[in-house]
Amino acid sequence: MPSKHPTSAQNIAVSRSGTYHFSYYRSIESASQDWEIAAPKDNIFLQPDYLAVLESYPPKGMRFGYLVFYRGDLPIGVALCQIKYFKGDDNISAESHESKEPCFFAGLAKWMKRWVAGKLAADILICGNMLLTGEHGYWFDYEQIHPDKAAVLLEEALNFVLHSADRSPEKMPVILVKDIEPRHRQHGQYLVNKNYVEFEIQPNMVLPLPFQDFEAYLAAMSTKYRTRAKRAFKKAAGIQKKELSLNDIQQELPRMYALYREIANNAGFNMVDLNEHYLLALKRDMPDVFRIFGFYQNGKLLAFFTTIRNGAELEAHFLGYDKEHNHDLQLYLNILYDIVRIGIESGCHRIIFARTALEIKSSIGAVPEVLYCYLRHRNQLVNKFTGTVLDYIKPVEEWQPRHPFKIDLEEE
Repeated sequence: MPSKHPTSAQNIAVSRSGTYHFSYYRSIESASQDWEIAAPKDNIFLQPDYLAVLESYPPKGMRFGYLVFYRGDLPIGVALCQIKYFKGDDNISAESHESKEPCFFAGLAKWMKRWVAGKLAADILICGNMLLTGEHGYWFDYEQIHPDKAAVLLEEALNFVLHSADRSPEKMPVILVKDIEPRHRQHGQYLVNKNYVEFEIQPNMVLPLPFQDFEAYLAAMSTKYRTRAKRAFKKAAGIQKKELSLNDIQQELPRMYALYREIANNAGFNMVDLNEHYLLALKRDMPDVFRIFGFYQNGKLLAFFTTIRNGAELEAHFLGYDKEHNHDLQLYLNILYDIVRIGIESGCHRIIFARTALEIKSSIGAVPEVLYCYLRHRNQLVNKFTGTVLDYIKPVEEWQPRHPFKIDLEEE
């Protein structure tokens, strides 16, 4: 395992006249004392332990910044900044570009998508976490600051980060505020008033867990979907499943990373190139909340998946599987059912399945939740066309929502 190398503790403090101000830090180590006071205790993804792992083992081309907001001397809020080099046609997979389309107009649309994306190449300032789906970018204590004032302060702070970046401002022209929940959409409205463009991509797929045990979960399904689940279990009957220890992960790391890459390379749109040692570091540094499970056949790892316990939620994190055996063994579907079982047995209230493979996730009971994103280009002329460009480059997945539970069938 590679050694950990703490980053520089350099920080830049910014004062504002009046009650509120903020400080910008270049490492979680330098921000950690005030960050830990201000960050929400019920969100592990904004805690220093997780952020230190991410900073030590970052995705390719990503660096970080940390904003702490104050009321007087009291830390009252935090915001995570990720700075990522983005070139649109590098993030659209070759397979999605090269596959043949059934008609001329569909092929022309895909070519245009790639051509427009190729014009975008820059460092992007992201308020949020590109490795997760959900509102993990910022948090304020609204007993200490009004939400409207918090939105103003956040926008001012992001502008400061943009101008104080290591590279010249011309090379970091874009700010993205990622995954704001509908209940905080008033923050987004303030950003829209500041010339940000609001947009949606695929929804977050979330499974509520009102089930006493896994058998109760299956019993709540209609006959069609319960039969489908049992058929998937039967196909995987010859697979050995086990939770991986730190030593297991160290031995299997090359294979795990190859399985992860096999899925990521065919995702169609992929902005994160996972650090090979990230999952290993999570298991080493956060063993109480991070778990990895493997599927084996004849001693060979065919699939793995990871989960992170975040308070009352279970996060379905990164996974990988051998596509050659996915159909005959129903690897991916069995992974989803196993995550459901783990969530129920862990006493979680819901599972976060993120925003890929929407239809199959809906078939196991997950429902879509809308999240809003906001983007602004510093060039006002370019910014006027941002919405049009986003229509070309954002991923679109055509899918049919499924309704596996009896109550859904009765309501239809």
